Amino acid sequence: MNVREVTANPRNRCYRCLLEEIDPASYERDIKRVLNMMSPGEKVQDHIYEMRLDTCRACEYLNNGTCTACGCFVELRAAVHSSRCPYKNW
Repeated sequence: MNVREVTANPRNRCYRCLLEEIDPASYERDIKRVLNMMSPGEKVQDHIYEMRLDTCRACEYLNNGTCTACGCFVELRAAVHSSRCPYKNW
C-alpha cells in the first residue's frame, strides 16, 4: 500500500508510515509546529533524525505514526536529543 492509496481511501491504514505521510495537514498542524518551537540544542542533527525515522519505519511497533511500545509520536521522539527508542534501536 502506498501513501496515495491511504489518502484516497481513509479506511486503508499505512501501519509503517509516519504521520507526515498519512496526514500532511495534521503533521503540519501538530508535529511540525512543536518541532519548530524546540530549541536547536534540544534537537538532533537532521541526518540523525532521518536515521531514527528510518529505523522506526522498519519497526513492528510503528502504527500510523505512533510507537505502540511507548505511545509517542515517533516524529517527535526521534527529534529530541535526549530521547531513546524503548527497544534501544537508536
